Amino acid sequence: MKIVMAIIKPFKLEEVRDALTGIGVHGLTVTEVKGYGRQKGHTEIYRGAEYAVSFLPKLKIEVAVPSDQVAKVIDAITTSAKTGQIGDGKIFVYAIDQAVRIRTGETDADAL
Repeated sequence: MKIVMAIIKPFKLEEVRDALTGIGVHGLTVTEVKGYGRQKGHTEIYRGAEYAVSFLPKLKIEVAVPSDQVAKVIDAITTSAKTGQIGDGKIFVYAIDQAVRIRTGETDADAL
């Protein structure tokens, strides 16, 4: 089992969700986050004053999937979240040692 974690632009959420649903992934967690990468933020003008925005708003999506679905999930996220512009985001994959569904007590792959 793996967790696929993606940082994406906020306006791409619906496209990513639809792509994941299309490949059979029905559960995901979304968190509003702020950060920067190579972009290093940008400047904006508010009421005539220019100021730097160091941390840009992003969404973090986390999906727990069986190990054999990781490539399909990465492909779905990459295809649907890509704009071709700087700041499209990143995808990280890490292992899950154990999973438990609280309601039923199911464990590991059955809990996903």
